[in-house]
Amino acid sequence: MLWIVRGVTPTILHRGRNHAKWAQQGITDMVEHKGGCVCGRVRYTVHGEPERVTICHCTLCQRRTGTAFGVEAVFQLDRVDIPADALKSHRHISDESGRWLDQQFCPDCGTNIGITLEAVPGIRTIAAGTFDDPSWIDPAKHKFRYVFMRSAQHWSELPEGAEQYEAHFRK
Repeated sequence: MLWIVRGVTPTILHRGRNHAKWAQQGITDMVEHKGGCVCGRVRYTVHGEPERVTICHCTLCQRRTGTAFGVEAVFQLDRVDIPADALKSHRHISDESGRWLDQQFCPDCGTNIGITLEAVPGIRTIAAGTFDDPSWIDPAKHKFRYVFMRSAQHWSELPEGAEQYEAHFRK
């Protein structure tokens, strides 16, 4: 079966592995976004809109991104297509919760692609800056959450009225 995915310019034709399941759920008109790493070895496609965008100010995200925070678009696992052998992974065990976080990255250039979390087994995040065109991510359209504000750098400012948490919103 062939679906026309609207909402992206130009219209994209896609034969996805999950389209039959989505059609059963009444979802036949779904946007997709593509992205990848710096060197081009890792390419991925996400289907639909993210459940939310998390801006994480924890010290691990500061270290893994090399900046003040990580910006992650959050998707259900079945909405992200990445070849299984494309990524390398590093497991970090939180000294606070004792749970793991797997950081996935390109084995050649090291680009951070996203993370999976023990605390939320059905999701995968995608680093916002790795989308071919990240300008579609919009706080007016998507739910943004700012987490681990207790670790935020003093020079990192939040938008007025932003949903924010001193730690993670899930405990």
